[in-house]
This record gives sequence, structure tokens and C-alpha cells, in this order.
Amino acid sequence: MQDGSARRRRLARVLLRGAGALLAVACLSACSSVVNTPTIFADPGKYQYNTCEQIAGQRKFWSTREQELRTLMDKAEQGTGGAVVNVLAYKADHVAANEELKVLESTARSKNCDNPENWRSNSAVR
Repeated sequence: MQDGSARRRRLARVLLRGAGALLAVACLSACSSVVNTPTIFADPGKYQYNTCEQIAGQRKFWSTREQELRTLMDKAEQGTGGAVVNVLAYKADHVAANEELKVLESTARSKNCDNPENWRSNSAVR
């Protein structure tokens, strides 16, 4: 009987070590990404070969998508069971849109692209 319990303890230790190693790898892999916060839905290197113009187009698309989802979530909140509808229907898409925007902003910053915060005015001060 001791053979079986010793074998189970050994197996449990091996499984715990493996789980710890996987957790450490997951934590360290998040540190190596371009984006400072780990992302679930967006690939941190997705836009690294895009031009600044392509990044600006993607930023416009994803910011519009995020606003649409925010509007839908606000409307759903007003109805009965709105929180459940938000979680089931919109929350994952909203998180994905926000993560895409973070990746785009990080990539644009690393490429020194113009973004809304540093766009120059077309008109001169007179």
C-alpha cells in the first residue's frame, strides 16, 4: 500500500513542478512582448511590419469598433439583464478592440509615427 501512496506523492510533486514551470514561462513571456501589459486577444507583434499610414488606418478602424461596442454595451445596460448580455455578447469583443488599440499605439510609438496627440495643425498661427 505504501508503494501506491509514494507513487502518488511523487506524481503530485512532478505535476506541481510542471505547473510552476508553465506559470513562470507564461509570466516571463509576457515581459518580452512589445506591449507593456499582456494581451489575450491581440498579437503584440502583429503590426511591426506595417507603415505608419497602415497603422493609422487600423487605429481608426479599431477605435470606431470600440466606440460601437461601448454604445451597444451602454444600451444593453439600460435593459433587464443588461449585465449578462454585455458579458455574453459584447465584453470579449470590447476587450479585443481595446487590446488592438494598445498594440497599435505601442507600435506607432516605437516607429515614431504621428498620432492624435502629436499631430500638427494645418493652419498657421497668425
